[in-house]
Order: sequence, then structure tokens, then C-alpha cells
Amino acid sequence: MEAKSVSAVPAKLMKIALIVGALCGLYLMALSSHAERDQLRKASVDLTPNCKAKLEGYGLVAAEHYRSPYVQAVNGVDSTVRGYSEQDVRSIQRGCNIVDDLQGQLAKRGARERWNADRFVRGTYTTCIHCHQSGGDKHDTAGKPVSGSNNLGASWVMADMYDRFSGLIMSHELRQMQCYINASNGFKPNSADDLIRDVTAYSRFLSAALDQKMGQRYAEQGLDEIPFSATRRRGDDYVRGAHVYREKCANCHGPQALGMVVQGKVLYPALAGPQSFTMDSRMYFGTLNSLMPGFICRNMPLGAEGSLDNQDCRDIAYYLGTLPRPAGDRQGPLVAAWQQVMMGVMPPLTRYAESLGRNHTEHPGD
Repeated sequence: MEAKSVSAVPAKLMKIALIVGALCGLYLMALSSHAERDQLRKASVDLTPNCKAKLEGYGLVAAEHYRSPYVQAVNGVDSTVRGYSEQDVRSIQRGCNIVDDLQGQLAKRGARERWNADRFVRGTYTTCIHCHQSGGDKHDTAGKPVSGSNNLGASWVMADMYDRFSGLIMSHELRQMQCYINASNGFKPNSADDLIRDVTAYSRFLSAALDQKMGQRYAEQGLDEIPFSATRRRGDDYVRGAHVYREKCANCHGPQALGMVVQGKVLYPALAGPQSFTMDSRMYFGTLNSLMPGFICRNMPLGAEGSLDNQDCRDIAYYLGTLPRPAGDRQGPLVAAWQQVMMGVMPPLTRYAESLGRNHTEHPGD
């Protein structure tokens, strides 16, 4: 018995040593990751062309005070606020890059640039500017912010606001997490992740550049909703919506709303299918039937914004809501499985039906 107990001691020590060694290895890996993160934080930021022009136009530099050239030019007011450090400037620049190029398509090949944030997104089409157009500060020809344009600066100054959709008091950071989960069909970043911090820094800078005051509501914050009461009360009709979509939207978003990609670059986002937003997204007509119509009427079609009436916008949104897309957390596994099947089956069936229709039109006697 004593021999057995003596031989068991080295075995136990070996197990303890293996556990301690594994923990030390994980600790060393964490130290290496943190060191790399700190190095990247201190590195200069290679801006996208849009962000370079935007931030230069807003006069972003490291200084004790910040004066917005935009406010001076548009409003004739000298707005002076606390300035930004070099670290602040880099964080704002990275945040702009994330919003402008979420998938990192413009990042240097082989470079581990932190503004390539696709690790939180399942698909390859999604990017923030699809909803937050022009990088979150869309202006009209006179330089004024566009009403209902999802302005990020206006969203920041309304931080910790009541969200009637979820019934929660939501911070700017928490709303960003919802974007990754629902609008991007992705994964929730940690609230302390550099990704969240950088986009928040960029949003806060936009509010200073546009002279937006904390706690005030601006017309450009969020989207203008179009409820049923704002129509001629003809009733929402997805058949009418399909017809208007083919006339006004299909040239950009594709005949089946699966988006358009040219040479690996997403020109127009998917509005249905696996690359689209989920059924939990507020842009989904079945979840919130007034938001997507408002976005369509305010922002679409490109170059002819405002040309659709309220009923057209609701009909288009209703039609898009009938197309298959990823399920969200609220739908459960059965709905998720059904949506996956439909996303695989419907596109080829629809293409086949369209080809039959074209053949019948070209050869009516056959």
C-alpha cells in the first residue's frame, strides 16, 4: 500500500505541473496579445480616402482646443471645445475607418489593421455606411444634415436614451452591439473592445464637429418612420411592393435583393438572403413596420431621394420582409432552419421561373 501511495505522488505532481504550465502558457499568450494591441494603438492610422477627406475637412488635429471649421462656415459661429490628444486622434481615425470600411476591403493586404472589424460579422457584404450613409454625417447640397439620416453624432448626444423597441435605457455602446448582432447578423463585441471605443470616439467627434449639444434631439438622429397612418390607407401590399422594387430598386440591389458585388467590392448591400440583416433587426418589416419605409423614402433611390410616396415605401419594405433572411435570437431553431432552407432554395427557383417567363415572352407561340 505504501509503495502505491508513494508512486501516486509523482503522478499528482505531474498533473499539477501540466495545469500550471497550461495556465502560464495562456498568460504569456495574453501578454503577447496585449503588447501587440498596445503597439497597434500607438501606430499611425492609414485612413481610407473618404475618412481622410472627411477628417481633414473637419480640421481634426491634436491640440489643446478644437474649433470646427464646419460650424464656422455653415453657421457662422466660432465653436470651441476641449481638444484632442494624439491618442484621441488615432482612436477617432480608426473609428472612421471602421464605419467607412467595416470589412477591411481597403486595408493593406497582410497587415493586421485593427479597423478591419469583420471578426464580428458573419457575412461579407455588411458595412456601417449602408445605414449610416456618408460615414454617419450625411449632408444636403447646402451642407446641412439630412433629416432622418442616422447621424452618428446626433446618436451620441442622445446617449442613454429610452429605446421603445427593447424597453431599455440604451447607451451608444449598447446600440452598437445591437448593430453587430442584428443589422450585421454577427457577434456581439465586448463593451470594452477597442472596436466599440473607437466608433464611440468617432461619433463623439462628429457631434463636436457639427456643434450638437448633449441631451438634445436633432432631426438627423435615427430614421424618419412612416407608419400606416401616414399613407392613403390603401393597405400594405407586397405584390405592389414587388412591382415597385423591380422598377426602382432591382438595378442596384439585384432582382432578388441579394446585393451587387463588382470585383470583390460591395456596391449595393443585400436586402435579403444570407448576407442581409436578421429578422430581429429593426429594418425588418415584420419586427418594426415603420422604420424601413422611412429609410427607403429618405435615402432611396440614389440620386432620386424623396421620389417615392409613403405607400410605395411601405409596400417595398413589406415585399422585402417576405424574402428569406437569417433568423434572429427571438425566432428559435425551427424558424432559423426554415429560413436557411428557403435561402438555399428560393434563389435558383426564382431564377428558373424568370427564365421561363422570358422564354414565353420571346417565343409566345412555343
